[in-house]
Amino acid sequence: MSIRVQAVDEFYPRDPRDHPPALAPDYKSSLLRAPRHALVALQHSLSEITGPVFHGEELGSLDHDLTRNYARQGSPIGERLIVHGFVRDQNGRPAANTLVEIWQANAGGRYRHRQDQYLAPIDPNFGGCGRALTDENGYYFFRTVKPGPYPWRNRANDWRPAHIHFSLSGAAYAQRLITQMYFEGDPLIAGCPIARSIQDEEQLRGLIAQLDRRTTVPFDSLAYRFDIVLRGRRATLFENRVQTPQEAS
Repeated sequence: MSIRVQAVDEFYPRDPRDHPPALAPDYKSSLLRAPRHALVALQHSLSEITGPVFHGEELGSLDHDLTRNYARQGSPIGERLIVHGFVRDQNGRPAANTLVEIWQANAGGRYRHRQDQYLAPIDPNFGGCGRALTDENGYYFFRTVKPGPYPWRNRANDWRPAHIHFSLSGAAYAQRLITQMYFEGDPLIAGCPIARSIQDEEQLRGLIAQLDRRTTVPFDSLAYRFDIVLRGRRATLFENRVQTPQEAS
């Protein structure tokens, strides 16, 4: 990894209407994390509009294939999947050479983590982590198994839907994105306090990967497509300063 020393344009300020409220009472841990005062928008510094540059030789040949990168004596248990899509900025431009990292539970709904005490067994052939770089078109591709749902100590009988965690580097630190991907048709999404904290249905649909029959590998793997949009560059022709919340609304 090297450091991108050429600054990119200012990024559009985030529109708070596109995000769930910081305080969502049904999501109990947000009661402790939510800020008590309005956030203040600051001008971006050089450290935010520059970022790391990753090189293909830094990744292993199986880093993108979670069905093989941890396997010891066989294949992992579970429904084999391809997860793929395009990463673009807010203006629709491909986010090339972006590091995409994923982590997930195994098919039984258990993470390979010492603090995960769910009764589902650990899969000896599944590590649950992978990474890939997008190509010049912003395209990424993973092989994995479908993660299982699992209970969590939010309220009695709360279950997390099947999901995959994503971390994306972007072209600068201000573009760094950490999110979750859900699966089309999962009935647990409707009752998940985390998912339901997103009050805009269109925004929630943007976190649900769609079954992609065109990319399915016959007799091998189903495929889901999950396109991701990072924060866009500030490309307005009329002004070159950060908008106030009143101007952005």
